[in-house]
Amino acid sequence: MTEVSNFLYATSQLAQTTLRSVLGEVELDDLLSKRETLNVKLQAILDQHTSAWGVKVTLVEVKQVDLAEQMIRAIGRQAEAERERRSKIIHAEGEYTASTKLAMAAEVIQKQPAALQLRYLQTLVEIGTEKNTTIVFPLPIDILSSLGHFLDSNREGQRTNEAGKSQS
Repeated sequence: MTEVSNFLYATSQLAQTTLRSVLGEVELDDLLSKRETLNVKLQAILDQHTSAWGVKVTLVEVKQVDLAEQMIRAIGRQAEAERERRSKIIHAEGEYTASTKLAMAAEVIQKQPAALQLRYLQTLVEIGTEKNTTIVFPLPIDILSSLGHFLDSNREGQRTNEAGKSQS
């Protein structure tokens, strides 16, 4: 006694339903990269259901998957977002590496004060080769703060002198 009257049609319907079910559970990347694993899974499911009918499934192969236009656009947006994410990660790693190298350079300059002067001269040489008419002359902050303290002390001295003259 057979459980199905048309085993070819029943197997075909079962295969289509199983294919939709299994492929609906995986992402597109997995579909493309793990096709062989999916083929084995499909074959096992089909063989399990058709063995009762006296049918043995010997080969299953996913050859082509047609996607709806909306799905293609959604996948495109997902891929673009993934590229942007990777780009931001690469940029952040570059910033981290640059900051680490700058910290190391600062340590070297702190130990060797002449290194800062050499770096300054090297920068002037680089500016000169570009035929620029503007040269930026950096002033160390400690010079500016010393100048500020000097000017403040002169003002206080003048006020003291003026206060002394007005009392006399």
